[in-house]
Amino acid sequence: MNSSSTQYINSKRMDVYEPMNPFSMWGDFKGNIYQDAAMIIEVDAKLENQLSEDNSHTTHGPSNQCDQEASKPADKVLRRLAQNREAARKSRLRKKAYVQQLEASRLKLLHLEQELEQTKAQCALMRGGVNASQLGFPGAATHAGIAAFEIEYEQWVDLQNKKTNNLKTALNSGMDDTELDRLVQDALNHYANLFNIKATVAKADVCYLISGVWKTSIERLFLWIGGFRPSELLKVLVPQLQLLDHQSHDLYNLIQACQQAEDSLSQGMEKLQQTLAEAVACGQALGGGCYEMRNAMDKLEELVRLVIQADYVRHETLQQTLRNLTPRQAAQGLISLGEYLQRLRDLSSTWAMRLCEPA
Repeated sequence: MNSSSTQYINSKRMDVYEPMNPFSMWGDFKGNIYQDAAMIIEVDAKLENQLSEDNSHTTHGPSNQCDQEASKPADKVLRRLAQNREAARKSRLRKKAYVQQLEASRLKLLHLEQELEQTKAQCALMRGGVNASQLGFPGAATHAGIAAFEIEYEQWVDLQNKKTNNLKTALNSGMDDTELDRLVQDALNHYANLFNIKATVAKADVCYLISGVWKTSIERLFLWIGGFRPSELLKVLVPQLQLLDHQSHDLYNLIQACQQAEDSLSQGMEKLQQTLAEAVACGQALGGGCYEMRNAMDKLEELVRLVIQADYVRHETLQQTLRNLTPRQAAQGLISLGEYLQRLRDLSSTWAMRLCEPA
């Protein structure tokens, strides 16, 4: 059909009329129509394939993109949640440190206020003509050795609190037994240092040490020959430890041994007090209101040895107790001991503040 049309157009251009053969045209048309039909079918097949590919691309492509786009906000949310958790953890740590700092400042303020009240009382006594050192006020010591002891003891208490906190941190962090045992021995040596400085001040003024004026008021309620009573302290600590049967048996025997040593020293103290009273009462008059005090002075020298022996029992009790415990149990025992002594000091400060409050 295309060829005939072309012939017609050409003939028109040439101004010549040529009749067309209908049979030849039919044959040409018939052949062309089959060819055109085949071409149409082939084109339709190609179009269908292309459409199916386009559909597959449009089906899978946007879904993948949507999944990727949906996963991006989820990742952002997870990252933001992780950042919020980390920020909350840091905030809790800062809050905990701030609360601990406030508590330390509060205790320090109580201690300073207590010292201020004591200073006011000392000034009032001195205005009345009374020597404050004779009444045993802390800080009123005139002997250089006693003044040095008070400073060293205050430093010892601060360091003991730090060592107790170090043991707490080590115990909570899961430190291995070797390192934990090293901290335990360090804390035990710290108590040995206290007994050494006490021996030094006992030689300077044993009456000052025995009176316990270097301790707080509540601590003085439990004072025994210049320090704590070992057996009573063990009775406080042992229930707080998770002990095996053989450990409980060994510590029970240790308590019995401590009580025997304490009874012996207590009897020695009573005998010493009796002989000291007799020496003072039987002192020979020297005239002018003076008396012979040589025998009484000798008895006070025996008192120095008695205090040193009591500290030896305290030290041995601590050592024997820790030997019967594992490193973790020993650390927990020293933590309990340090906290117990600090609670007594805190109670003294609180009680002193109550007494200073206006009615």
